[in-house]
Amino acid sequence: MASQNFRDYLMPADAPRIGLARGVDVHTYGERMLATGKAQKLKAHWQAMLDETFRGITSNGEIQPNLYCLQDEGFAVGAAVTAAGALLHTLDPDVKKQVCYPIAAKQWRAWYNPEIPFNDYGVRLEETSAATRDAFLELLRSCTSERGFIKVQQLMDANHFLGELYDLTNIMNRWSFHFLLFGEPSVTQPWGWSIYGHHVAFCCFIVGRQLVIAPTFMGVEPNVIARGDNSDCVLFTEEEQRGLALMQSLSREQQARATVYQQMEDPLMPPERFNFADQRHLAGAFQDNRVIPPEGICAAEFNASQRAGLMQTIAVFLDFLPDGPREARLKQIEAHLESTWWSWIGGCGNDDVFYYRIQSPVVILEFDHHSGMWLTNEEPARFHIHTITRIPNGNDYGNALLMQYQK
Repeated sequence: MASQNFRDYLMPADAPRIGLARGVDVHTYGERMLATGKAQKLKAHWQAMLDETFRGITSNGEIQPNLYCLQDEGFAVGAAVTAAGALLHTLDPDVKKQVCYPIAAKQWRAWYNPEIPFNDYGVRLEETSAATRDAFLELLRSCTSERGFIKVQQLMDANHFLGELYDLTNIMNRWSFHFLLFGEPSVTQPWGWSIYGHHVAFCCFIVGRQLVIAPTFMGVEPNVIARGDNSDCVLFTEEEQRGLALMQSLSREQQARATVYQQMEDPLMPPERFNFADQRHLAGAFQDNRVIPPEGICAAEFNASQRAGLMQTIAVFLDFLPDGPREARLKQIEAHLESTWWSWIGGCGNDDVFYYRIQSPVVILEFDHHSGMWLTNEEPARFHIHTITRIPNGNDYGNALLMQYQK
């Protein structure tokens, strides 16, 4: 059995990838990495999708109407406006111009996951002042639950820990993320902000007392921050354990129908079903208009206990939302439980690696165990995890709400 200790898969100090990053700033590193054919091809593919007109992820190419509406969710918008204003106050005029975009700018959709800087939108927080970074944390706090606030900071620190493992905090650190602000912070008008970079993408749209946080990309490699100071932090255990428990609660016949592929890199997968950047994910970066047909088994067939397990799994994914918006979101998702699908790739034993997706007209959630990027494991392992949340049928980035507001 392969080792489950991530330290057994650390690259050697003389690995070429480490050499490309050693002793240079992130922009030089980006130039070096983007000179490779593989990176150029990926960047061109992403740019082509970014240039498309936004429609939203659908199950069949058609937007299902009347799913989203403007409403009061009890979001404390005043605190968010104050925090955003304080952040902007820390910026020099030229930097402020870099950060601020119109509310409907396509840069909402420019987020990516790798540590390579694929674009130069916004400002990288590592290149801002301590005052700006402190102000960003206050903005993050104003738009998340306490668990969400802690979790995003843990993911940023996990990126720093990976940098420490290779002495590459010049490339990967807790602040190596783009920050963008959209529209004018207002208690009534639509506005929002985003951060993105290695293993964190967080898109927050606000209109009045209503909050949309989607898409999100959150991941870790490795899934533990272990500095040897008795403060180890293990991430994504709930998403992993609740998903596995739900799959194990199904009957053998249900498990068989839920499992769309037996192997994580199954020879039966069509070419479009797996790629090196997203692996099994379908709703990753720049996939804003992708058609994703439901797969697996419909929750309409679940018994009460299984439905409860499904909703508990969904709630873990959305625990970053403040109380009011989270309650509204879960109520909306539960209203579509009869048309919610559960799908699985891999095994469902206690030690297996796996992928799962929850998909309905109003939510897509994905969990995946990945093979190595900065670690050398060629097979997926539990210490490299990616998760995605999306709002299909046009409300990623709060776009459906923005269109209603602008009518």
